[in-house]
Amino acid sequence: MKKTPLLLTLLALLGLMLAACGSATTTDTAVPNESTTDGDNGIVNTSAQSSVPTQDVDVTEEIVTTQTYIDLYNRLNDSVVNIQVVSPNSGLDLSQFQIIPNPEDPDSELPEDFPELPDDFHEELEAFPLQSQGSGFVYDKEGHIITNNHVVANATRITVIFSDDTEAEAEIVGTDPGSDLAVLKVEVDPDRLVPVTIGNSDSLQVGQLVAAIGNPFGLTGSMSTGIISGLGRVLPGGASAPGGQRFNIPDIIQTDTAINPGNSGGPLLNLSGEVIGVNTAIQLNGNSAFGAMPSFGGISYVVPSNILTQVVPQLIENGEISYPWLGISGTTLTDDLAQAMELPAEQNGVLVYEVIEDGPAAAAGLQGTDEQTTIDGFTAFIGGDVITRMNDEVINNFDDLLTYIVRQTSVGQTVTLEIIRDGETQNIEVTLQARP
Repeated sequence: MKKTPLLLTLLALLGLMLAACGSATTTDTAVPNESTTDGDNGIVNTSAQSSVPTQDVDVTEEIVTTQTYIDLYNRLNDSVVNIQVVSPNSGLDLSQFQIIPNPEDPDSELPEDFPELPDDFHEELEAFPLQSQGSGFVYDKEGHIITNNHVVANATRITVIFSDDTEAEAEIVGTDPGSDLAVLKVEVDPDRLVPVTIGNSDSLQVGQLVAAIGNPFGLTGSMSTGIISGLGRVLPGGASAPGGQRFNIPDIIQTDTAINPGNSGGPLLNLSGEVIGVNTAIQLNGNSAFGAMPSFGGISYVVPSNILTQVVPQLIENGEISYPWLGISGTTLTDDLAQAMELPAEQNGVLVYEVIEDGPAAAAGLQGTDEQTTIDGFTAFIGGDVITRMNDEVINNFDDLLTYIVRQTSVGQTVTLEIIRDGETQNIEVTLQARP
């Protein structure tokens, strides 16, 4: 039986860090041993001798060797850029920290001649700009560069540095906090630009071999390898709903490829050299000490290439993108919630918690939760509409609903929702609006 993540609306993931900037030591990454593989989906057999009987394998299998990764790097490194950013300094509030001369003796006193911070220290600090860095890659011969929105947000100056140390000033063409993507443009000789090939992220499989090229901790031209370790995750984006809740990015790729601060905006590649995603965030590795840089903990999150192909052309043309919006907050209907609402335990769908005022769902008459119950000692909200279909698409969970809206609908489109209300199935038409 599925347990209920009570009171969660799937609007946030805990412990995430945008992998944008910083400097620290790194660990060398070993290259896989020579092996056979099913396309670029994963290692099948190592080349070591074994007495275990082997099964017949498909004759179309390719050989993946160390040279496979060397060739991949040599082909793609010229397409990957280092992005240096200067942005305003908002200042640091140091009032919460105490200066203790001897940490083992909190009652120890500072020397009489220990300097005090001047009254205008914070104002002086704000006068100094901040410097940060990330990664990006060449999109076309017109000079468009793709990176993360959080890499260039609030930038006053952006410098793109190519693999041969050529530098070019960049301007922001468009940004989309909702997908954490941004498009820059540089004016350089087209012969200097080596565009990438964008792959199809919908064809990815868990276990597939992948690689990342970028600038972790400012170490330019670094490569790491791994596999796709999960698909269909969600990641909080930079756009917020009227109530302050953050919109999620759907279809996020999870990988164990080492992604660290400075890799943000760089490409995740399949072994064919296609960009299948944009490296965006990492899971924090435990609790870092004050002043230490959190590092790669084995899970990284990547915006898929099929969102990139949807967003980037609009950013180039319009400088922004408009997403369709249903105007609800909700959660996946679990077995416990279904039983509490006297529905079959196996019933799937999305339980509507709240209908946002003046939103599309409110105009169509969708209803949110109006009752409370206790499940396993926790308070749960029940009684709202349960969305089971949007048009012909079956909605099993909240991720299904979000993905369908973002990937398959448009602003102004009228969709048909199949819902369960008070145990009865009915259809409601909703005209989607643009996200506020």
